[in-house]
Amino acid sequence: MTEEDKGALGAYLLDGKGGAQQLDKEGVARWKPEDGVLWMHINYMDDDEQEWLRESSGLEPFVVDALIAEESRPRTTSVGDALLMALRGVNLKPGAEPDDMVSIRLWVESSRIITARRYKMLSVQDILDHLKSSRGPKDSAEFVVDLSDRLVIRMSDTVDNFEDRAAELEEAVLTGSNHSLKYELASLRRQTIGIRRYLAPQREALARLSVEKISWMGEKHYTRIREVSDHLIRHIEDLDAVRERSTVIQEELLSRLSEQMNAKMYVLSVVAAVFLPLGFLTGLLGINIGGIPGAENPSAFIDFIVILVVVVVFQVILFRWKRWF
Repeated sequence: MTEEDKGALGAYLLDGKGGAQQLDKEGVARWKPEDGVLWMHINYMDDDEQEWLRESSGLEPFVVDALIAEESRPRTTSVGDALLMALRGVNLKPGAEPDDMVSIRLWVESSRIITARRYKMLSVQDILDHLKSSRGPKDSAEFVVDLSDRLVIRMSDTVDNFEDRAAELEEAVLTGSNHSLKYELASLRRQTIGIRRYLAPQREALARLSVEKISWMGEKHYTRIREVSDHLIRHIEDLDAVRERSTVIQEELLSRLSEQMNAKMYVLSVVAAVFLPLGFLTGLLGINIGGIPGAENPSAFIDFIVILVVVVVFQVILFRWKRWF
């Protein structure tokens, strides 16, 4: 695990005023619920952290399995008066694909929060930075709301980028044709489908959270969760619009490419039609047998060229009259 992936891993004791104190292993071992809300942020791929979850956390085995699962889809499940959640955020690491979303799993009680992730998440780092400046969440409910909100907010730039790319591709198709646009459109559609695959269940997870009856969550928290859910729904609608827009752009691109191909085939057909009788005449007079007209006449070649020109002129007049071009 690199230093970058370590991120904000550690344990923090919320002071109830927006700040937090970092705890070491001994501090975590001495912690009691009456001391305040304990937030433990771990890497679920670390063997020591997995052992702690199984042996010392006091969590049910199915909860531990959910926190350390290799793959997870966004969800919200109430377990007694606690919440088991899995959420997704956009991978903003340089070089990462936008649709390669990173996962964070949460176990939230009134006095304890356990978050587990594999890769560093800027939304979690934001919360830690706010705690350092005493502007962070004061309790478990605010933590859940703040994290959900930040995960959705950080999707805005990615969704806006998809819309900008769609507009650029649309402009490129209207101003000229480029065969590479097909691959760019396919990439855009693949990425929007990939990110929506996680946002749709995340919408359901937030909707489920907004109706769960948890004693340590108040009406103001549920109201904020509903606002976050509405924001996420707008992102999903924007992604659907981008996907439909890219489909229309692709159809327009294919139509233009088809028109260009038809135009080229039309020109080739006209050229072939013009040279067909010329080729017949030259082929007929080119056979190597006796009796070819003009074989002994010095001016026969010039006369034959004149005949060919007359044939071409006649064809052009005929094609114009028939409106074939």
